[in-house]
Amino acid sequence: MKAGTGDTEGRFSLLEVVLAREIPRHTHHGADEGVYVLDGELLVDIGHRSHTLTAGQFVLLPHGVPHALRPGPGGPPRVLQISSPGGWECFVEDVIEAGPRLTVGGGLDPARLNGIAGRHGITYEEPSP
Repeated sequence: MKAGTGDTEGRFSLLEVVLAREIPRHTHHGADEGVYVLDGELLVDIGHRSHTLTAGQFVLLPHGVPHALRPGPGGPPRVLQISSPGGWECFVEDVIEAGPRLTVGGGLDPARLNGIAGRHGITYEEPSP
């Protein structure tokens, strides 16, 4: 964590992250998210479009717009994530604490994530039965 909600009077959170696994499609209902790629390649789906970002590129993920993130073929990218208003680090801490209970077959399970995500104004899209 570079700057947490408590450091910024709630205005934003800034985290440095190595994106080791796919982040399923989800929507932030109150926070805008920005991602700046430091190293590697980040694949981003925003709405119905896909983008490949490399070192030095930035993407804005506005609240209310569904998006997904995944590592590129060269391995996990290292990124800076900024969330405004702050609070993103609280969600990340809750996910880390829950650990493997949120995964199925090695990937994050949207239905299990929603148990935590809802408390943080985030909804993960669950596959149709």
